[in-house]
Amino acid sequence: MTGQMEKMNIRGVLVDASVISRATGLAALLPDPAIYAVFPGFCDVHVHFREPGFSYKETMVTGSAAAARGGYTDVCTMPNLCPVPDSVDHLRQQLALIPPGGVRVHPYGSITVGQRGEALADLAGMAADCIAFSDDGRGVQSESLMRQAMLEARRLGKLIVAHCEDNSLLRGGYIHDGAYAAAHGHRGICSESEWGPIARDLRLAEETGCAYHVCHISCKESVDLIRRAKKRGVDVTCETAPHYLTMDDGSLQEDGRFKMNPPLRSAADREALVEGLLDGTVDCIATDHAPHSAEEKARGLEHSAFGVVGLETAFAAVYTHLVKPGIVPLETVVRCLTENPRRRFGIDSGDSFTVWRLDQPHVVDPNEFRTLGRATPYAGETLYGQCVLTVADGNIVYKQD
Repeated sequence: MTGQMEKMNIRGVLVDASVISRATGLAALLPDPAIYAVFPGFCDVHVHFREPGFSYKETMVTGSAAAARGGYTDVCTMPNLCPVPDSVDHLRQQLALIPPGGVRVHPYGSITVGQRGEALADLAGMAADCIAFSDDGRGVQSESLMRQAMLEARRLGKLIVAHCEDNSLLRGGYIHDGAYAAAHGHRGICSESEWGPIARDLRLAEETGCAYHVCHISCKESVDLIRRAKKRGVDVTCETAPHYLTMDDGSLQEDGRFKMNPPLRSAADREALVEGLLDGTVDCIATDHAPHSAEEKARGLEHSAFGVVGLETAFAAVYTHLVKPGIVPLETVVRCLTENPRRRFGIDSGDSFTVWRLDQPHVVDPNEFRTLGRATPYAGETLYGQCVLTVADGNIVYKQD
């Protein structure tokens, strides 16, 4: 497979089916004269596979299957698990569950013990076996503890990957503090709860020299802060998710499948995120794939659990809403799904690629998902682009029926 990959020189270009068939030996799968797009395997630096501890929401096997169907060959799994991977022993419990020979799974180690924000986890002990350190799902509230974490991460040559949320500003909110919340009597989450901690952490990253990555930014102030920090030379990168690029609080419905953290914000915030994608401020598109049980997502906006699934709709949603209308070049999207996250997190692509029919419309049906989660804001929407093949490290991990 290696020699075949080198001959193809895959860079996300359109090629005819015969070229792919000769390179992979899958002529029966990709009949002429259909036109396909070949991309390097996608890399998602922000997913929740829920094992160990919450296998009723997702497992390593079902999460990996969803990733493969979405064109992903590498994923980084967040640490809000039981036990939390805050020590070598706890991390090894998660590593033991990763199925071999499929999508490559790279676990995070937590920043703090139990993700409680009170004491540093065993960063040094976990460094060799985790991709980076994060308390995703919870913001590190203590400035002194975050400084300590950044200094240790710098010493170890690892990234700090931050969920930025100031708990003192949440005030019981669960959707964006905007027009929809006001019109429907919902409690809102202000944007400052996100950009305030980002401003603090950027100052600390500049002070410590730590390599710093910001999770799932959702508001215009966050984009501006990161843009200005990059110009100052701060070692910072960031991600946003497909739903923040393609939806805003005008898209909300009284349904738990529209509830995620951070929330869908205003149209102006969405436009700022797209501009950040175009000018390179936003480095990565990551799904924040966060499956829950049907019961946990059936309680409306106020009472449902935070989180939606995204691995199986990510590329199609961005392609349909941003690439097809000519708003964002295809090359920019592919770079944010492949080259940028791999370079930042030190993840090589191996013999990995994914093949797509970009002209193929389909109605999103959550019952067809490989993930155990079904809550997606794209349910019932017609999207363009279907994955027909995913190859990870030379192994076929997904092919369309």
